[in-house]
Amino acid sequence: MVKSFFGGAGGTDDFLAGTRSTGRIWVHTGPTRLLTKGRDAMQKITPWLWFDTESEEAASFYTSVFKNSRILSTSHYGDAGPRPAGSVMTVAFELDGQEFVALNGGPEFKPNEAISFMVSCESQDEVDEYWDLLTSDGGEASQCGWLKDKFGISWQIIPTELEKLIADPDPERSQRAMAAMLTMGKIDIEAIRKAAAGA
Repeated sequence: MVKSFFGGAGGTDDFLAGTRSTGRIWVHTGPTRLLTKGRDAMQKITPWLWFDTESEEAASFYTSVFKNSRILSTSHYGDAGPRPAGSVMTVAFELDGQEFVALNGGPEFKPNEAISFMVSCESQDEVDEYWDLLTSDGGEASQCGWLKDKFGISWQIIPTELEKLIADPDPERSQRAMAAMLTMGKIDIEAIRKAAAGA
């Protein structure tokens, strides 16, 4: 459930408590509902990402990384605060059909590895592409397909074949695949395939 907790000065860039569409985002006490021009769609669960002041930059970055992505709407703080009136409050965006909201909430909270987003990849080329893009410009590689981007958000770049090998009904193949994965940063599909086969 999402509570409407920021006031505004009115207008199309503010959060609204009513039920009229302005072509912008609004919040009510039920599931998050994103209203954009020509579109009225409800997504039951919407991830919100907390930033200090980087929500616009982050949304622009993520929509450049993933295909079929776009910025949906932007809202601004009004006179009620708590941040300066006219500054960006939220940016709603869509990554390959999944809606997110980036919030400029202040410096109090930082992202960490307790929450991550998994990207399923069909090929090594796709793994390489997302890995390189998300670790660029200050991102940080980690282990077992995990990384942090330049904003501190954690991602898992996981080939679908890895999931299948770890779930293999042959426990020895499964454990060999798991053991190989545990030695890796970015996942190497061919190396895990060979390890699973006992090569």
